[in-house]
Amino acid sequence: MLDAQYLDIFLRLLAAAAFGLLIGSERTLAGKVAGMRTYALVSLGSALFVITGLLITNAYLDRTPFDPARTLGSIITGIGFIGAGLILMRDKLVRGLTSAAGLWVSAGVGAAAGFGFYKLAFFSSILTVLIFTAVWFLEFGLKRWWTAKGPKKEESTERKRKTLKAKMND
Repeated sequence: MLDAQYLDIFLRLLAAAAFGLLIGSERTLAGKVAGMRTYALVSLGSALFVITGLLITNAYLDRTPFDPARTLGSIITGIGFIGAGLILMRDKLVRGLTSAAGLWVSAGVGAAAGFGFYKLAFFSSILTVLIFTAVWFLEFGLKRWWTAKGPKKEESTERKRKTLKAKMND
């Protein structure tokens, strides 16, 4: 059975993922490369690192002569370089952004497990897989809906021309 502390932690992780989804949905509608899954994973990863830092501070306080939170800082920095290597640009298309975000979250999961916070690592892993899979369908549907209902490129271009012409006449 889960205790109240882990229920609070799981709620924090869900909230972080939900807020990331919210931000990412706007980016999806705007046609940006980094969409719902990317933002949800980065938000989840950030929460995971913060929560793990809080837990290790409490768990290892007065038990070690070093600051275990510094280990997290090193992991975060190092994984950023690896994640940057996953992101490629080909033919004006960015590839690997969500994979890089997932790798970053995976580093957080590994850090949590390494410090012995297995419930935190497990729940974050399940949430990450759900973001990778279920949110893909949501994101895909949102993109299809927006392209069908949103402004057409020709209309947008024509509006820009009219606006520019009006500014030049002023």
